[in-house]
Amino acid sequence: MVEYDPFLPQVIEDPQPVYAKLREEDPCCFIPKYDTYFLSRFEDIWNASMDAESYSTEAGSTFAQLVKKIQPVTPMLNNMDPPRHTHMRAKIVPYFSPGGVKRLEPTIAKIVADAWAAVRDQKQVDLFNDFAAKVSVKVACLANGFPMEDSDMLNGLVWRFFGREEGVDGMTQDGVDAMMEMFGYFAQLIAKRRAVGSDLETVVDLVCRYEDEEGKKLDVESASSHLSLFLIGGAETFPKTFASTVLRLSQHGDQRAELAKDPSLIPEAYREALRYDMPTQFLMRQVLKPVKLHDKAMQPGQKVAFLYPSANRDKREFTDPDRFDIRRNAPRILSFGHGIHLCIGQHFARMEAKHCLQTLLDWAPDYEVKASELRRLKTEFVQGWETMPVVFGR
Repeated sequence: MVEYDPFLPQVIEDPQPVYAKLREEDPCCFIPKYDTYFLSRFEDIWNASMDAESYSTEAGSTFAQLVKKIQPVTPMLNNMDPPRHTHMRAKIVPYFSPGGVKRLEPTIAKIVADAWAAVRDQKQVDLFNDFAAKVSVKVACLANGFPMEDSDMLNGLVWRFFGREEGVDGMTQDGVDAMMEMFGYFAQLIAKRRAVGSDLETVVDLVCRYEDEEGKKLDVESASSHLSLFLIGGAETFPKTFASTVLRLSQHGDQRAELAKDPSLIPEAYREALRYDMPTQFLMRQVLKPVKLHDKAMQPGQKVAFLYPSANRDKREFTDPDRFDIRRNAPRILSFGHGIHLCIGQHFARMEAKHCLQTLLDWAPDYEVKASELRRLKTEFVQGWETMPVVFGR
């Protein structure tokens, strides 16, 4: 039987070979010391993501919350079940809809152009830290109504939150501290907005005014927690997915040339990169009622983890899944999740990718990735590149 644990060195180094064995040998893998089942096949995760009657996020959705219990479970949209989740998401969604994002496209394009102007004349550029991360945190500020002048400070808090230390399994104390500092910042922002009675149409102001199904307003701590989620979700993931797209295109020169020639292919190329290199290794649920899957019996109170990157390489769903193909046009992927917790910011990510990739390919279609200087983020929770050094070759 395949040996799996998210903290095993071989899993942190390269999880895909282990995921492949899990899908074939133990698709509902139980690890007793965590009291957790790990699902690795696409269809199982797709179906479970829609089953809010059997699985809950109320007790948390991360390993640090459900297993280690070192990350506080604070009110966040991703830690809510229906009907509370349904009620709040319905209020938030219009700000993140395709139409809402489209209206902000000129501003997003300017954010990208300004960030590019700061790096384009350099001989070598770290496209992760010096470009994509600066774009993503500013777009997160734009999307939510956070003060743009605070973007650099907020970016620092986000990356501390995801920091890991050798010898420490999972989230660090500094990461927990960064989250609490984030809460403190948003508590002050909320207090200021409420004091002046702001009627601005931003996510911040919506959260300040929001009333639940019973007509109760959010307390400051709850409102701060929700805004922290929107910041983290908006700022953290895109730089990783952009960096992996840059790398995969450099490894497939024919596809990169095709994309440079026809930018209309960028959305599907980015989607394929999301499938191929999804950074989030898993999110979790707590079992609410008995569930039988692959001859395993999950019981209420136990945990289940969805191994999204494994599902995105499942041969039952994808033909030749280990092949990178910008023309794949897969009907379904799990990189933005699925079901009631489908990523609310997905349309912003696609818009950022459209402008960032087209800008790069217009300026330097034959860019070279300095492979010897790449640094890969290796954790149990989030993987990907934390640098993307590129020479433009102009």
